[in-house]
Amino acid sequence: MSKFDSIRPYYDSEVNEALCASLNHPMLKAMMNFTFPDVADEVWKEQLKKTHSIRDFQINFVYQSVQKVLEKSSDGLTTSGFEKLERNTPYLFISNHRDIILDTSLLNVSLFDHGLVMTASAIGDNLVKKDFVLKLSKLNRNFLVQRNLSPRELLQSSKLMSEYMYHLLNKENRSVWIAQREGRTKDGNDATHQGVLKMVAMASDENNVMDFFKKLKIVPVSISYEYDPTDALKMPQLLAQAKDEVYIKEKNEDFITLLSGIIGQKKRIHIHVGDIIQHELDMIKSDFDNSNKQIQALANVIDDSILQNYKLWPTNYIAYDILHQTEQFVTYYTKEEKQLFQRRFEMRIDTDNPTVRDGFLAMYANPVVNKMKYHNAK
Repeated sequence: MSKFDSIRPYYDSEVNEALCASLNHPMLKAMMNFTFPDVADEVWKEQLKKTHSIRDFQINFVYQSVQKVLEKSSDGLTTSGFEKLERNTPYLFISNHRDIILDTSLLNVSLFDHGLVMTASAIGDNLVKKDFVLKLSKLNRNFLVQRNLSPRELLQSSKLMSEYMYHLLNKENRSVWIAQREGRTKDGNDATHQGVLKMVAMASDENNVMDFFKKLKIVPVSISYEYDPTDALKMPQLLAQAKDEVYIKEKNEDFITLLSGIIGQKKRIHIHVGDIIQHELDMIKSDFDNSNKQIQALANVIDDSILQNYKLWPTNYIAYDILHQTEQFVTYYTKEEKQLFQRRFEMRIDTDNPTVRDGFLAMYANPVVNKMKYHNAK
């Protein structure tokens, strides 16, 4: 048994068996009927029976599913920065995280479109408790982040994941995607948690951890949705935090959020890949002799890239102006866009509750606030 078996996706040799065992699952039928509405079930079933690799499954099925999601629930995906990346080269993509499934799916569609190495992507094991969803994630090259562990188990799990990510990048020539923090950003404030970088560094074989990070070719990724399809679903947790209460998830909450993110309206979406972090690592190494300070400095570099390259939409400016009772950004949106946004949030949340109302608006407004720290938002 490989030491990575508890967290790894399927090997290609396991793909066909997993697909054949799932052929009659109602969720697979729903996915295929959504993706190929004019194709008889027997046709896609026969095609799946002939599929023997993750790449074939991703290109012939998942890629098509994502295109259908974009067609049905968005006004299109735009990208920038991908021309900086080299073919056949693996990168460690560290990304802000808004949607459970789409963030990585859209990045992989963009990487494939640009002829680049697609990623193995981290996903919390709390999100794949249903057997079919676990199978689907392993067919889509997800590896598991184990949640709700004791401190001792967490240390062992983090070390295993770090070693696996390094194995993918260094031995399998496979890019890796990981979120800059545990869980999705609920309040629009994208920030890299040092714990994530410390976990990545556990596999380091270098005297200085910055030399190890240089080998990984870190690329920050900024993804922004004009409308967050799960915005209202994030409100109960923000409300609990405001009251200093421990938030307990409802049964199936993660699964409902996962589906809402896929089918909910997003309007426009943009993904920007930042510059590969290289020379900054040399500067950090010379400026700081303490590894904790070095990791904090690297987190700041990643944040600077993600926040500066985050695409602001009219919804962000509208929310900022409503929240701060100003017209500072009135030239960045139309009256119709403002009316549409107001109607949306009045329909989705309890606007009589100031905590919920302001929390919802801040979720959209905070990227503007963050960008203003660098230069005038635009």
